[in-house]
Amino acid sequence: MARESYFDNVKFLTIVLVACGHAWEPLTYGSRAVTAVYLTVYAFHMPAFALVSGYFSRSFDMAPKRLKRLVTGVVVPYVVFEVAYTLFYRWAQDDPGYPISLLDPWYLMWFLVALFIWRLTTPLWLQLRHPVLISLVVATAVSMSPDTGGDLALQRVLQFLPFFVVGLVLRPEHFSRLRTWRVRWAALPVAFVTLVAAYWAAPWFDAGWFFHRGSVVGRGVPAWAGLFATPALFVLALVLTACFLAWVPGRRLWFTVLGTGTIYAYLLHGFVIKASRFGQWYDHPWLHTPLGELAVTAAAIALITVLCTEPVRRVFRYVVEPRMDWAFRRPPSGRQSLPEQSAAREKVSAGGG
Repeated sequence: MARESYFDNVKFLTIVLVACGHAWEPLTYGSRAVTAVYLTVYAFHMPAFALVSGYFSRSFDMAPKRLKRLVTGVVVPYVVFEVAYTLFYRWAQDDPGYPISLLDPWYLMWFLVALFIWRLTTPLWLQLRHPVLISLVVATAVSMSPDTGGDLALQRVLQFLPFFVVGLVLRPEHFSRLRTWRVRWAALPVAFVTLVAAYWAAPWFDAGWFFHRGSVVGRGVPAWAGLFATPALFVLALVLTACFLAWVPGRRLWFTVLGTGTIYAYLLHGFVIKASRFGQWYDHPWLHTPLGELAVTAAAIALITVLCTEPVRRVFRYVVEPRMDWAFRRPPSGRQSLPEQSAAREKVSAGGG
């Protein structure tokens, strides 16, 4: 139970960081301090999101039930929200000709494409002897190749792949080792040094390095720089993710139950974030004061909290987690699938009834 509370806390706090990062972006143009925090969070928050997704994908094995869940929980929401975001853009920008393209994920929809591809390849990664190293080689090669293309956001999908694979190979005991006071105290100076370095680099560092939207050539450096930049960013993200995971509380708190609804918050908060850009909400000077920046942060946290609640989930469940029993064959009555037979044999061999 404690372990489940911990991971629900991890999921909620991670999506909070995602939303805060999106909300802070317009504030970075006038505040070096906000930029430093923004860079620090962006250095690890999506890697942490991918790592946690990998950890919870370890059991994916192409069984019919899991393939069905992949379609209903990833493919269908992707199609629905990709269309919805495009229509929202058309309406907000008065651009009825803006095309709907399922091959070109808009804004945050790239992550669902990534999750689909990552999970489909999970059985392969679990069979490899050195999956993390191989996935890092793939990410490094892609970061050096501007010709990988933009279809299905493959540049991003493959460059974030190593973090998902790390999640696949992690076990509960790894998280237990992180959550010791020795590691927690060690994480504090690491976080402090990172913030100081980010503050120093804020005026000139390009945050696009953390987005992984394209090759390193797009950052104005030669392709061979990817040989060093990609592994360095990978190590930095893992270290900061470890610091973050070390300090996530393991007990049940007021937001623990909200951690089960993070996919709703992820898919829905983008409408508010984009509305703030289209509506020029950040043009108000007060928002660029210290109190205004704190207010924006509080609003982002409040937004995520509301979007993770049960009433919101109940309204949007039919598009985020549709059952769609009508679209799939039912297994023959009285017969178990191979995974179910295997589980039954394991239960009997363990002394279960």
